[in-house]
Amino acid sequence: MASDAVANLADSLAKTQVDEGELSYKGQGLKLDNAQSVEEMVKAIEEFDGLRALRLEGNTIGVEAAQTIAKALEKKSDLQCCHWSDMFTGRLRAEIPPALVSLGNALITAGARLKVLDLSDNAFGPDGVKGIETLLKSAACHTLQELRLNNCGMGIGGGKILAAALMVCHKESSALGAPLQLKVFIAGRNRLENDGATALAQAFQLIGSLEEVHMPQNGINYQGVTALATAMQHNPQLRVLNLNDNTFTKRGAIAMAQALKHLRNVQVINFGDCLVRSEGASAIAETLKEGLPILKELNLSFGEITEEAALEVARSVQHKDQLKKLDLNGNSLGEEGCENLKEVMENMNMGDKLGSLSDDEGEPEEDEDEEEDDDDDDDDDEDVEEEEEEVDEEEEEEGEGDEEKSELNQFSTPPSAPRTPDVSSFLSFPSPDKLLRLGSKRSSLIQQQVDVLDVSKTVEAFLKISSVYKEDDAEVKSAVLESIDAVLSKAFFTPSFQGLSFVSSLLVMLGLLKSEDKLKPVKVVPGHLQCLEHAVKQSYFPREHITVLNAFMGRPNKSLEPCSSARDRLKSTLQKLTPES
Repeated sequence: MASDAVANLADSLAKTQVDEGELSYKGQGLKLDNAQSVEEMVKAIEEFDGLRALRLEGNTIGVEAAQTIAKALEKKSDLQCCHWSDMFTGRLRAEIPPALVSLGNALITAGARLKVLDLSDNAFGPDGVKGIETLLKSAACHTLQELRLNNCGMGIGGGKILAAALMVCHKESSALGAPLQLKVFIAGRNRLENDGATALAQAFQLIGSLEEVHMPQNGINYQGVTALATAMQHNPQLRVLNLNDNTFTKRGAIAMAQALKHLRNVQVINFGDCLVRSEGASAIAETLKEGLPILKELNLSFGEITEEAALEVARSVQHKDQLKKLDLNGNSLGEEGCENLKEVMENMNMGDKLGSLSDDEGEPEEDEDEEEDDDDDDDDDEDVEEEEEEVDEEEEEEGEGDEEKSELNQFSTPPSAPRTPDVSSFLSFPSPDKLLRLGSKRSSLIQQQVDVLDVSKTVEAFLKISSVYKEDDAEVKSAVLESIDAVLSKAFFTPSFQGLSFVSSLLVMLGLLKSEDKLKPVKVVPGHLQCLEHAVKQSYFPREHITVLNAFMGRPNKSLEPCSSARDRLKSTLQKLTPES
């Protein structure tokens, strides 16, 4: 069998494409299990001077074969493009991570500087992401421009691992003076849901160089969409945004419309099958009137948009000289609404830009329309109601969660969390109980809520969260520290964050520094100082700011006297961490 494989590979070499700098085995259906089966391929790799691109997609590669190929790649420092999609067909899931580790380590050893890494259509799950984690963090990916991970089954866990690796890559490349400039990110059909999308949004916001983002079919609801919207504002060169088949609802759509106001280079927007609804469509239309000057394609199909909102969208593209297609198919216009839409487009001499309306759902019944409006109003009122009155009975809380989960299941597969905990209520009136009731997603939800570009809000959030710290309650302690880490790591990893201003404002609020604005300091509690002691020991906290804190903490101050034990521990930690002059 092995000799047959070698013979097949030898035959395939005749078909192998060898473009300038590229060696391709694309789509040859080779079954490569062991070292013997890849002898000819390895020889071709070794003898290829100046190898810049290697195409292995459309074959199936086992662990031993991957290790053998990897050995040959260890001397290929010119390699820039790894087109390795769909190369584990029929393999056990456990085989894929070690194969990826071997190939990744080879690229690191070679000193390669990648531009393109494509691992799409490899169903490797979160473990597969771990298999490329080291590679993504390494110098080999400091130059990465395109990362393609479509249909890999990463899940929430894989999304978080990926986001963390990209942030490390950006941080370490920035430290060397050449920050990661990722331009294309593709991760459709990965079950990222809200938490995975939110984690990646944090990475996107940090990177800031994205030109194309494709994340369709990921079960993302408005919480994740809102996080992505915030991140997109920090990527001014964005040209293509594809979030097809996620669930915006009006809140997500409005957040995205606001984000698009900050972007001038967007050419393609695909929000099809995203349930943007009429209010969301109207918000997008408002953005289109004055923004997005070079838009070429807009897809708002299958979004439960009614006639009036659809006409707003149509009129908003009147002066988009580069527009090629407007897709409003599958909405709720009705026969007359479709005709009116066509007439509006034709009157603007843009009739040929309007896509088919053959799948229109028909005008909604009046009762359905009113019911939908009521549902949206209820959604928006939930947060306000929770701020005014907490629901203490567990059964009632679970019942409300189940009801919303049922509603989300109509539009999202798989569903995300049953309901959004009220972060704003906790930050307004913090308590240990409120923090715990935010659930396991508390740190990411709080992180999403806090605008770290506003130093005063970041300081306020730190003080509010740390005020509920309890040294003798392990659950509360863990929840507080996780939330502190989420907020401060996001802040300090954001390039435009003013770290020194944060430290100065914190000193003012702790009563250790006088404010020119006559700000009133908070009443210092031990938790403030205990959480600060924790934060300064973390890798995200800049060493240079520790020196400043140490200088002020060494001064006598009455505001800290009620917390003498926590103060002394913080002073001791700061002294240990302060570099000797």
